[in-house]
Order: sequence, then structure tokens, then C-alpha cells
Amino acid sequence: MDETALRSLLAQVATGALPVDNALTQLREFPVVELEEASLDSHRRLRVGFPEVVLAGPKSDAQLDAIVSALLERDGGDVVLTRLEPERATRLLERHPHPSGRVHRAAQMLVYHRSPPVPRGRGPILVLAAGTSDIPVAEEAALTAELMGNEVRRIFDVGVAGIHRLLRHRAALREARVIVVVAGMEGALPSVVGGLLGDRPIIAVPTSVGYGAAFGGLSALLGMLNSCAAGITVVNIDNGFGAGYAAALMNRAEAPS
Repeated sequence: MDETALRSLLAQVATGALPVDNALTQLREFPVVELEEASLDSHRRLRVGFPEVVLAGPKSDAQLDAIVSALLERDGGDVVLTRLEPERATRLLERHPHPSGRVHRAAQMLVYHRSPPVPRGRGPILVLAAGTSDIPVAEEAALTAELMGNEVRRIFDVGVAGIHRLLRHRAALREARVIVVVAGMEGALPSVVGGLLGDRPIIAVPTSVGYGAAFGGLSALLGMLNSCAAGITVVNIDNGFGAGYAAALMNRAEAPS
């Protein structure tokens, strides 16, 4: 249920085109759809303009089948699943075919989207990945921001081990309204970007890429939290979705009514 659908429903009731009991049937499970092992927030799109997102990786196939089936039925085909291996995503799409369904292998996401996202951004969001190994998390951030109506530009493999690679992209850095910086190892790239461009939001995403003392991304997380570059926001380890979502909110042309 989104604002457009709710307005249409209320208008039909107001004109007598739709009996009250029929409208009540459509709203009965609003705002929560109760499944055996999940409670789906069917009110979220109306509240925030974006449907509930499913962290799919830890869930069983049976749980995902129930969730996707319910969301496709009630949310017009808009479903976003994250952390889903491409092979599992492909099998899930085969079990629940839909014209809008697409497996995004690099981002490890399965997305059903009934129509192109409504443009909402003030300008481009730039997603930087320090290394090629950081691309899955960077792609999760980029795709999330795109689904929320933003122009997203990607620049990958520009980490501090060869900082001249980043400096080749000065124009793209200056044009971005929000920058998402994804890095593992010691997590130094956000500090560099923050030192170059401190006049716009920068969201740092630590990844679990690195050797033993990286502690699964903890080293990068602590490095980013302790950055001396002002104004850097840090999300959790490997949380590309959270970074893309935050970047989209920061980049909104106007606040939702």
C-alpha cells in the first residue's frame, strides 16, 4: 500500500464506487501482514516512500518463499532482498516469476520493481570502492540509492595503496552531492576523501576485507570512527544497504510531505 493506492481507495469509497466492506477487506492487514515466521511491514512504503527490505541471507528457502509470495501479492511487485547469493536468488526468482524481477549478482540482491524509481535526488551520489574486493558492498550501496530515485556514479579500485588512482577523478568527486566510501583493510580511504572534500556528506562503509589483524572489518570500522577528517558518518561493517539508504535521504531534493 503506497500513498497513490491509498488515495485511490479512499476516493472510490467517497464516490460510492467501492463499498466500505470491500475497502475494509483491502485494509484489513494494514499495516502488518502476519506470516507464520515473519511480520511484514506493509505500511513502510506509505510512511517513508520505500518498501520493507528483506535481509535474505540468513533466512531459509521456505521463509523466503512465504515472504516473497506475500509481498508480491500485497505490494504490487516491489520487493527488495539483500545478502542473497546469486544462485539462491535465481532459484527464488524461478519459483516466484515476475516481469520486474531481476537478480543483481554483484550486489547480491534480488529486486522486484514494478516501475522506474521516481527521481528524488538533488544531484549525483558517488560510490567509491577502495579495492575490487569491496565491490559487492559498494554495489549494494549503489543499487539501493538508485532504487530510491538517485543518479549514482561508481568509481572502483581507488584505494590508498595507489592514491593517484583517486586523484584522476577530481571532477567526479567535485560533482557529487553525497559520497559513499567503501573500504576494508585499515579503512583509510574515507579520511583521504574527507580531507579533499569536507563540504558535502561522506558516508564511510568498513568492509570485512583484510588479513588477520583486520578482525573481520573491525580495524576498518575503528579507523573510520577515529578519522580526523570532519563530518564523516560511519555505518556498520559491510552495511552497503544502510549507506545507500542514508545517502539517498541526505540527497533528497525535498522532505517528504
